[in-house]
Amino acid sequence: MVTKIISSDQARTAWRNLLDSVIAGDNVLIERYGKPAAAVIPYQDFLEAAEFLQDLRDTREAQVALEAWRRDPSEAQPWEEVKEELIAEGLLDE
Repeated sequence: MVTKIISSDQARTAWRNLLDSVIAGDNVLIERYGKPAAAVIPYQDFLEAAEFLQDLRDTREAQVALEAWRRDPSEAQPWEEVKEELIAEGLLDE
């Protein structure tokens, strides 16, 4: 699998060629101001990776919440309140 690296300016002016390259199986890394900004991958690869990506994002969000709690535990909400909210929103069974 080939990974091509292009600037955001190149991606904008050659978008159709970029898509053709991705459809052919290449990954494309788009840089902005010389730093990685986005990746374009084949759609099937995205479908297979989507659940993993959501888990990764959830983990980052949980890490931020944990750090906030470590700084100030008084901000924490008791489990029973959280549980009641989740049940009310249909996100947790009783």
